[in-house]
Amino acid sequence: MCGIAGLYNVQGAAIDAPLLERMTTLQAHRGPDGEGYVFLAPSGSEKPLVVHGPLRNSVRLLAATYRIGFGHRRLAIVDLTPLGNQPMGTADERCWITYNGEIYNAQELRRELDDHGYRFRSSSDTEVILASYRHWGPACVDRMNGMFAFAIWDSDLRRLFCARDRFGEKPFYYCWDGRTFRFASEIKALLPALPHRTANLPAVCRYLDRAYQDDGSDTFFSEVQQLLPAQMVFVEDSGLRFSTYWGLPAPRTQPDSSLDQSASQLRELLFDSVRLRLRSDVPIGSCLSGGLDSSTIVCIANQLLRSSGDTPRPSLSTGQKTFSACFDGASCDERPFIESVVQKTAVEAHYAYPNPDTLLSSLGRLVWHQDEPFGGTSIFAQWTVMQSAHQQGVKVVLDGQGADELLCGYHGFFGAYFAELLRQGSWMKFVREQQAYRSRHGAAPPQLWANLARSLLPSRFVDQGRHWIGQSRQWLHPDARRTVEPTDQTDPWSLPSVSAMEKRLIQQSGLRALLHYEDRNAMAFGIEPRLPFLDHRIAELLAGLPSAYKIGAGWTKVVLRQAMADILPQDICWRTDKIGFATPEAQWLRTTLREFVRDLLHDPRTKTRGLMNIAGAQAAFEDHVAGRRDLSSIAWRWVNTELWYRRFIDQSPDAL
Repeated sequence: MCGIAGLYNVQGAAIDAPLLERMTTLQAHRGPDGEGYVFLAPSGSEKPLVVHGPLRNSVRLLAATYRIGFGHRRLAIVDLTPLGNQPMGTADERCWITYNGEIYNAQELRRELDDHGYRFRSSSDTEVILASYRHWGPACVDRMNGMFAFAIWDSDLRRLFCARDRFGEKPFYYCWDGRTFRFASEIKALLPALPHRTANLPAVCRYLDRAYQDDGSDTFFSEVQQLLPAQMVFVEDSGLRFSTYWGLPAPRTQPDSSLDQSASQLRELLFDSVRLRLRSDVPIGSCLSGGLDSSTIVCIANQLLRSSGDTPRPSLSTGQKTFSACFDGASCDERPFIESVVQKTAVEAHYAYPNPDTLLSSLGRLVWHQDEPFGGTSIFAQWTVMQSAHQQGVKVVLDGQGADELLCGYHGFFGAYFAELLRQGSWMKFVREQQAYRSRHGAAPPQLWANLARSLLPSRFVDQGRHWIGQSRQWLHPDARRTVEPTDQTDPWSLPSVSAMEKRLIQQSGLRALLHYEDRNAMAFGIEPRLPFLDHRIAELLAGLPSAYKIGAGWTKVVLRQAMADILPQDICWRTDKIGFATPEAQWLRTTLREFVRDLLHDPRTKTRGLMNIAGAQAAFEDHVAGRRDLSSIAWRWVNTELWYRRFIDQSPDAL
């Protein structure tokens, strides 16, 4: 895990070295263990110029032929020696890389490349990527099991090759004006390179009106784009050329295996995924919410760490550590389930206690690190968990992100499943599934029926329904409402081979936004998050399973529960409730945060922004305070949008 930055002028002008240093140092939190740069001339007329450490005073005058520059901030996880420093070049200096992420199967790839005659100087996965690229070209990404965002300069082809991992766990942002390609791990690193900074009004209004985030290649900044998950870009003198290298397999009309066999396959893959993600030269911990997903990861890791054989290399002599967020007296507190895992595994448990006072004091930093408006105070709860891990000296955490999306974990997806049964004409099964849901959970909530309707209706009606149900007509300015447009979903999840239900699971659940939050929260404290459920082998297995293997008879995550039945505590394996990573957000907004929101809505800056009908928003918020409505998620979007404008749009670049 690191922070990367780069400049490439395709028209022959020398790059701006101080700008590259500024871009890199703005991401210093992503890589507290080292800093480095390389400058390259496409023609080969100048030898690569490598600088270890800060750039200022090291390069007074670059040759005009240096048209390419890479910057790097290092978080050392594997191979802690200087041999793992970046930017890194091949022995013949024909290829150079700046890279953020972790290739979990680097050892296996290294052995394969050894057989092809490649020799390695370090034990880093960075060098494995370079050798893989030299041997297989851009197709090397198909062989990688991991999370990554990288840029490789290939002097033989005079081409910059950039790629992002299959799920978009690692970020890659860029600006392109037809002359210079600029890229970085975080948006804030690109802002000093922009002559103007303007908000992307359609993106802002989609967020305000419909809570959409990370739903396309655009960002909240008009000038900044992002590579989509599983996307590559080739930057050449002629311009940019994009390609997608991966997508979910087509769903099978008939299952290849029984539920028992599928559970066995999933169990085997999960153990192997966690095993690979325990490879590290630094201490590893785990996030533990008490839910099915994080508990699965903790229990599997516990078994692996206690067993002999292919054990990982981390410094775990002090024991396995877990990190959890708790809320005294709140309905969303999951300590009983957390304690159940702690007792079963004997891990060293650490607890964070997010509260609205610390939220207010941390809000400025949180807004700055996230780069874009975010979804709610649960992101702050995750922030406190990462802070706790940092305080304990842990540099890698395993987390259960992605399981809900791949395994129908949210209760609202019962609606999508019911819609699928209706579409197939399975009327009797539809009736039986409704009855099973009612017997296990009680009466179906309105969200379930809304999801059923969304799965059956055309997208334009769905968008209008979200707008009407959210009642944004009361508080969103009419001009802003007219700006909202549906985004063009072009990522791998929307390929024709994916069933309507799978699209609903991935797109509507906001997985990409969740990965954005996790990356920024973890990297704010110099921590690498690893997500075993997002191993592409697991995703491919689950995509091919019938929906009934994932959801049905009133259960979510059917195949996972069966796979983990003898590993998890029984009270967790067969939980019927779904809390998620929640906070007492509604109560916070009615009490400690109440005056903060009122002041923000009365502030002249908010009124002149032109995004909201302030009088309507004020009236709606008072309804929330009085307990007549729950507008917590909506009110949070008002707050976060305004704070984002003040931090990133109103302030000068020097204030970053």
